[in-house]
Amino acid sequence: MILAWFIIILLAAGFLTWLFGQRHPLWARWIALGALAIDLVLGLTIWLWHPGQVALPDHGAWLIAVQWAWIPEFGINFHLAMDGLSLLLVLLTFFLGIMAVIASWSEIQAGVGFFHFNLLWVLAGIVGVFLALDLFLFYFFWEMMLVPMYFLISIWGHENRVYAAVKFFIFTQASGLLMLLAIVALFFLHHQQTGVYTFAYAQLLGTPMGPSTAMWLMLAFFVAFAVKLPAVPFHTWLPDAHTEAPTAGSVILAGLLLKTGAYGMLRFVLPLFPQAAWLFAPAAMVLAVTGILYGAALAFAQTDLKRLVAYTSISHLGFVLLGIFAWNELALQGAVLQMICHGISTGALFMLAGALQARLHTRDMRRMGGLWSTVPRLGGVSLFFAMGALGLPGLGNFLAEFLVLVGSFRVNTLLAVVATLGLVTATVYALSLIQRTFHGPHTEGRRIPDLTTRDMAAMAAMIAALMWLGLYPQAFLKTAAPVLHDLQQVVEPLRTVRR
Repeated sequence: MILAWFIIILLAAGFLTWLFGQRHPLWARWIALGALAIDLVLGLTIWLWHPGQVALPDHGAWLIAVQWAWIPEFGINFHLAMDGLSLLLVLLTFFLGIMAVIASWSEIQAGVGFFHFNLLWVLAGIVGVFLALDLFLFYFFWEMMLVPMYFLISIWGHENRVYAAVKFFIFTQASGLLMLLAIVALFFLHHQQTGVYTFAYAQLLGTPMGPSTAMWLMLAFFVAFAVKLPAVPFHTWLPDAHTEAPTAGSVILAGLLLKTGAYGMLRFVLPLFPQAAWLFAPAAMVLAVTGILYGAALAFAQTDLKRLVAYTSISHLGFVLLGIFAWNELALQGAVLQMICHGISTGALFMLAGALQARLHTRDMRRMGGLWSTVPRLGGVSLFFAMGALGLPGLGNFLAEFLVLVGSFRVNTLLAVVATLGLVTATVYALSLIQRTFHGPHTEGRRIPDLTTRDMAAMAAMIAALMWLGLYPQAFLKTAAPVLHDLQQVVEPLRTVRR
């Protein structure tokens, strides 16, 4: 039941924040913080009590699973299960959820109860995506993330919030419907082969189908997940959504919603359609390298602080896509680490950008400069996470991207070499961010408050997490190892045939 309680606690707390937030906004904030803290403790308990006992469902060794019949006539079940990969991402969800509540503590002053209702419900949808093993249930949670995030952007966002929210909705909804068509097609194909109607993930694995059918279905899943990742050319919704969203919305978008796209590729695209994914891998790797360089170049060209950080996400998640389709041990390890490290480092950068915007009432870096002497704590913390973004050795981002590049080098030397330029361009835009924001002449002459004790506590937790990932990643790699091993077993016969 613990997996169901993860979601139930968030949904129930969402209603409570809406109800009590109308009486006193502080109650809504503490209820949301308490619910996420309870879930985080439960998740850490699973991690500490069950080290290394995780694997893919083919081996029947899920860490925890729960299943109830939902609509048995159509083979639909409420089936949740957790393995090492989903455990790490669920823990990341609760951790960044707490950071999002802290980031919105003083920023959100209107409709506080309804804001936290939407925040907790989008987190519940994300947890459901990471745990669902029935494809119909997975799609249900996939769509459940959409509506509360739309409200977070359109109600509490900035100047062009409605445009950004509608664009986000259209992109996500259209790609989600494409995935739904693929799920339904797979459902009927499996019935045609076996006589059984089911949406169960374990039963749909290995469904016989022709090469062209497998390719089209794989592409439908891939596009849906590539939009969320986002991969070039499906990325255009991201800069607008990130720029206009409130700080908490940007943290959830960058840290978690984008990871659902990468998770979908690891959980569904590769295992369900291994032959088609293997054939498509070179094209996917080209898209990944294009995104790495394109995102970095556009990040450097920005003058809007939040838009700059948004474009860095396209570049960093290009490494995730590259690692997934390089499809060997080192590359997959790097992809998983990059998912976690990017969530923490970019989430922190959006929190810092939100803090600057709240104090200066602008995101234009041309109106900043020379702020270090005024807000030294904000400047020092920003420098740390900028170093994380450019891949400073000792921090998790460096190790993640290094593993992806080494793994990719074994598959395609040229693409790996070109992708390495992404590390160089990251150095340029990260140092440019710090220089334009905190160094140079303080032309505006404004005196603004520095980070509060609450802000510094949140930043300290994120700094510690990023350093842990960089200095001792084995705790995370061992947890995900059985899942990644089984993904390699899926591709090994195809690699042998090619040889």
